[in-house]
Amino acid sequence: MNTKSFIAATVLAATLGTASTQQIWAQASHSEHAATASGNPAAQEYKQAMDKMHAAMSAVAPSGNADVDFARGMIPHHQAAIDMARTVLKYGTDPEIRRLAEDVIAAQDREIAQMERWLTQHAKP
Repeated sequence: MNTKSFIAATVLAATLGTASTQQIWAQASHSEHAATASGNPAAQEYKQAMDKMHAAMSAVAPSGNADVDFARGMIPHHQAAIDMARTVLKYGTDPEIRRLAEDVIAAQDREIAQMERWLTQHAKP
């Protein structure tokens, strides 16, 4: 999988909130490792975004409320999509992917704000 295809697929999967993000990341792990080893800054930033997301999602303690747990887990997931989209805007050149990344940022920012508002109203600390 080439870098542009990987980026597009990962950003799209993150946007859709599917398990495909993990599948894509696992499939590309060997090429990502090679890219990181060669000093590819975009690959390094994607890895940092994913590592940060996994740590934050793993730190969410189950509340017993499926709605609360969904919102708490999706916030770092959406933030990773934003972080990855910012990386592609920094390093990417394909106009279609850049537009997609801008759309991802706008949509995920809006959804994070919505989930944070909902949690303020519905979740017990």
